[in-house]
Amino acid sequence: MAGGDRGSSSEAAAELRRGFETLAVARPDPSAAFYEVRLNRPAQRNALSPAAFAEIPRAMSLLDRLPVARAVVLSAAGPHFCAGIELGGPGNPLTAASAKGADPAAAAEGLRRAILGMQEALTAIERCRKPVIAAVHGACVGGGVDVVAACDIRCCSRDATFVLKEVDMAIVADLGALQRLPRIVGYGNAADLALTGRKITAMEAKEMGLVSRVFDSKKDLDAGVAKIAKEIAEKSAWAVMGTKAVLLRSRDVTVEQGLEHVATWNAGMMRSNDLKEAIRAFLEKRKPVFSKL
Repeated sequence: MAGGDRGSSSEAAAELRRGFETLAVARPDPSAAFYEVRLNRPAQRNALSPAAFAEIPRAMSLLDRLPVARAVVLSAAGPHFCAGIELGGPGNPLTAASAKGADPAAAAEGLRRAILGMQEALTAIERCRKPVIAAVHGACVGGGVDVVAACDIRCCSRDATFVLKEVDMAIVADLGALQRLPRIVGYGNAADLALTGRKITAMEAKEMGLVSRVFDSKKDLDAGVAKIAKEIAEKSAWAVMGTKAVLLRSRDVTVEQGLEHVATWNAGMMRSNDLKEAIRAFLEKRKPVFSKL
């Protein structure tokens, strides 16, 4: 690793230690190369405040730069995962847009910029090069579904419920659910959830593909996602990050374009030391030891 990269990673580690207002970020197992980002406003059911929208992309950017963070678990404190966007309160763009006396055009443009900023904050989850695993328990409402949809792997406990409430609030969901969910659960299921605003259970979420695994309890969920994150972290970081990048790219292009993209990617990455180590380990019947980032 070059000296500049070492400096960048040490700065990222120092910044993480300074902490967050709405998140708790920690390495739960010192022997495993993954971090947990926990929504940490349990008294507010982890509603997404302006501070949360500022801190989520900051945390993801720092973990993206941190070599020891090879996977990320996104969880939540308290009895519920997320109650959606916090309504009211200081700094809320919806409150500002409806302020009396505001010029309608200026208010509309201000709201548009605020929405784009919130979209960018959740897209930061998707753009993090490290796989992000959502661990959902309790209620996951509105903006919470937007958060989950931006993750790479989604798991939940049996008590989890999911609901897109925006249509009942007389607005159109605008933070990514309408764009990402059709690719995850199919257009029909996405339309069902978005147009009816109905609540679905963990098992229905699994049936439609919103989550890939359901655990019996919050304790089992925490242990299960930690196991997944640890397994991913033990693989070649270059292969894992490349797989995520190619999956995301292939999602938005034709099959032919996706195949061309992965061919170009592997033309450079198949010369990695990790590939040589994987082949040696296979032949020697041992566990591979991959390089650090």
